[in-house]
Amino acid sequence: MFHEGELAVQERAGVRLEAARLTGMLAPGGLSRGAGGWLAERTLAVLTGRDRAGRLWASALTGPPGFLDGAGQRLRVDAAFAPGDPLHDLPGGQRVGLIAIDFATRRRMRVNGTLFTEEAGRDGRDELTVEVAEAFGNCPQYIQPRRLAPARAAGAGPMFTSLPVLTPAAAATVAGADTFFLGTAHPGRGADASHRGGPRGFLRVDGDDLWWPDYPGNNMFNSLGNLATDPSAALLVPDFATGRTLHLSGTATVEWTEPGTGAPDEVTGRRVRFHPTAVVAGEHPALVAVHTGPPGGGP
Repeated sequence: MFHEGELAVQERAGVRLEAARLTGMLAPGGLSRGAGGWLAERTLAVLTGRDRAGRLWASALTGPPGFLDGAGQRLRVDAAFAPGDPLHDLPGGQRVGLIAIDFATRRRMRVNGTLFTEEAGRDGRDELTVEVAEAFGNCPQYIQPRRLAPARAAGAGPMFTSLPVLTPAAAATVAGADTFFLGTAHPGRGADASHRGGPRGFLRVDGDDLWWPDYPGNNMFNSLGNLATDPSAALLVPDFATGRTLHLSGTATVEWTEPGTGAPDEVTGRRVRFHPTAVVAGEHPALVAVHTGPPGGGP
């Protein structure tokens, strides 16, 4: 069932009836055999959760096929966040959101549930396990097609640096992005991870803030509905040419305008304004693309 924030945004957007037809996608349930098989072939997932200070972040988890192992109510993630990652040593017992994505085929799946940490996975690393509350796919709309390079050998792991502000280099990463991941949260249902894509430059820098137009989608408004109840937000902005990543944590609000009165791609009359309060720059070797196809597009 949709929560109060999702219903409020659907009502204001005038799509309550259209969204109601999709309610079944959010019914509680685990991973089907087909969903588990698809996840097992993936090499990239993004998880949204809160660090030990309660700050919301979105970070990448990578591994060879099989590092995501799910069936029924459990999804095992045989990977760990590296030291320096904003979600390194994140506490278990919290509700998290995870999205797995295959850029080459433009497919994605979201999994939400409760996180548990288990010791002594393969290679002596801790394992993350999600007790699945819901899992559902999203359409390929706005996914920019690309193929990621095979993971590098052990020893070439991610590196991270905290930044005092959105530096010129960080702002350039934002301005050149055609993809980012958005983390939001609901007070009762916990965190969610989603994908945003569009033409290069659709994510704008505006002084100390970032903003982006909300393109037409499935009308469920999971992310915008969460923001209606909790302004906490997190962005993960990858640079697929270099493997650099930008992690931003802060707050976001939905701004409503008249459709067609803003920038050419503001066709819905909705934009999201994000104010970062913490920034971490990273280098993630597994996020380098070896091929980028024709744009998946925006409006």
